[in-house]
Amino acid sequence: MIVGSGVAYFVGKKVNSDFSSVTAPEGTWFYGGSTSWAPIRQYVDPEIKKAHPQFELRYTDAINSTPGSGTGIRMLLEGQLTFAQSSRPIADREYQQAQQRGLSLKQIPVALEGLAIAVHPDLQISGLTLGQIKDIYTGKITNWNQIGGPNLKITAYSRRFEDGGTVEFFANNVLSGEKLGSNVVYVYDTTDGLKKLASDRGGIYYASAPEVVPQCKIKPLPIAKQGNSFVAPYTEPFIKAEQCPNQRNKLNIDAFKTGQYPITRQMFVIIKQNNNNSLEQQAGEAYANMLLTTQGQKLMNEAGFVRIR
Repeated sequence: MIVGSGVAYFVGKKVNSDFSSVTAPEGTWFYGGSTSWAPIRQYVDPEIKKAHPQFELRYTDAINSTPGSGTGIRMLLEGQLTFAQSSRPIADREYQQAQQRGLSLKQIPVALEGLAIAVHPDLQISGLTLGQIKDIYTGKITNWNQIGGPNLKITAYSRRFEDGGTVEFFANNVLSGEKLGSNVVYVYDTTDGLKKLASDRGGIYYASAPEVVPQCKIKPLPIAKQGNSFVAPYTEPFIKAEQCPNQRNKLNIDAFKTGQYPITRQMFVIIKQNNNNSLEQQAGEAYANMLLTTQGQKLMNEAGFVRIR
């Protein structure tokens, strides 16, 4: 096995490698972080357990913090996690915090995904541009009638900036570095956000597309970079709420993969590096390398993410 840039290449093995082709250290390994990873954990973890029963993964939430990428990286630095799952790159401040602790961090990209913007199913609006989304979340647009919708106050829901990688990504890439406006109503997590949105006709919320698109009680919106070139995060035709759950909307994987859909990002496994190649470092690298096998990439695809290999 040759390791370069955090990715393992198995010399002499066929491309269709599986979890059993990765060497994994025995032990119980704690991990957590991004809530956007929930579908991945559901698909991947049982298969890892089958291939490596002695490589025991234990998902761990923070006791006094809301879950998210930032929380996971902080827990990793504090020694509470073996590795973290993140929906954003490591921030400069986190590299500095690691350095202060005599550590270094490495991010290993394992997949791509889309970010979905959702509203109440009854809201009559065909789609939003990135500029309109930015203006809603910075407080410049406060009523749907300002952008062709009904005369209805907008309630912009979001998780807190310090907790979630999704929020930080959204602020940096959709809001162009601007802060969330004073109009924003904060929710605990995506489950909470979607629940509030389902009962608020004027609401809007954003989250990982695999968590949003299949839901029955909200409506994901087509998005345009500008103008009227709208691209939906779901495959056409749109399945209405009354048809769900017998039918559910499916992710527009092709549009995420080609970049035609305007809001996509990488997903990362974050590990601590040290000079003695500790078992914890080996465990984190083994987990990432399993996700980069053909089996891992296929499972990630089934969970609604775009394979990068």
